[in-house]
Amino acid sequence: MTAVNDGEARRAQGEPEPPESLRTFGAVLKALREEAGLTREQFAPLVRYSVPYVAKMEQGRRFPPGDLVGRVSESLGAGPARVLDAAVRSLRRKPGLASWFQPWAATEEIALSLYTYDCAVIPGLLQPEAYLREVLRQRLPAASQDKMDERLAGRLERQRLLETRPDTQFSFVLEEALIERRFGGREATRSLLETLLERGGRPNIEIQVMPRSAAEHQGFEGPMCLAELPDHHWLGYVEAHDTSTLITDPKTVSFMLQRYGKMRSQALSPEASRSLLEQMRGAL
Repeated sequence: MTAVNDGEARRAQGEPEPPESLRTFGAVLKALREEAGLTREQFAPLVRYSVPYVAKMEQGRRFPPGDLVGRVSESLGAGPARVLDAAVRSLRRKPGLASWFQPWAATEEIALSLYTYDCAVIPGLLQPEAYLREVLRQRLPAASQDKMDERLAGRLERQRLLETRPDTQFSFVLEEALIERRFGGREATRSLLETLLERGGRPNIEIQVMPRSAAEHQGFEGPMCLAELPDHHWLGYVEAHDTSTLITDPKTVSFMLQRYGKMRSQALSPEASRSLLEQMRGAL
C-alpha cells in the first residue's frame, strides 16, 4: 500500500491523520528499509518487531521505541542508524520547516562537515531575512501571512546552526548568476551580499563563487548537499519541488563527493570570491 493509499484508507475508516512529524519519520524508516532491498516481512525479524508494528511505524501511526535505532544499527549498519537517529530527533522539533526537509535539518545538527551547492537559489543557511521574505512571498502556491511568518521564523532559527556549530566546517558553492539576478530587488541583494561577506569571513565557513565564464562545471547535474556524520560516514541529499531524497548508498555518495570536490577546484578561491562579492556590493 502506498503512502497516499495509507492516508486515504485512514480517512475512509475515520482514523485521524498522524502528526506530520511521525509521518516524516515513517517515510525515512521505509526509505532506509527499501534502500537495503528488504521487504517489511524480511526487515521485521531483523529488528525484532512484528510486521504489523513495522508497518504502523512506517505509516506514522506508532512512535518509534527507544531501542529502534540500536536494532537498526545491528541489522543495517551504522550509517542508516545515524540517519534514523536524526529522524528521531526531528520528531521533537522544527516548526516552520517542511516535513520532507526535517530529516536533513536534524542531520545538519550533528554533522562535522556540511557542503552545499545550489544553482536555483541561494542556500537557505545564507539567506538574509530580506531575501528569505522574497523567497516566501514569491513561492507558489501562495501561503497565508501567518504561515509565511511561521516559515520565516523556522528558517531563521535553522540558521542558528552557523552560530551553535563553530566546529562544523561549512562549504558553499554559489553561482555568480544567482547574485547578479538581484532576486527580490536591489535592497534584498545588498542584504545578501553583506551577509555573504560577513559569514564568509568566519573561520569555519568557506564561500566560493562559480563564475559565469566557467567553461568546466561539475554542477550541471543539479543541486546537492553532503554531510559528514560523527562516525565520518557521509550522506547526500537532493531536493526539488517539495520532495527530497536522502542518499545513504556509499557508492552514490562517493560520486557526489567527487563532483563537489571538482566544483570547488573549478570555482573561484574563497579569497577571489570575497573580492568579487565586494566588487558586486560596490556596484549596487
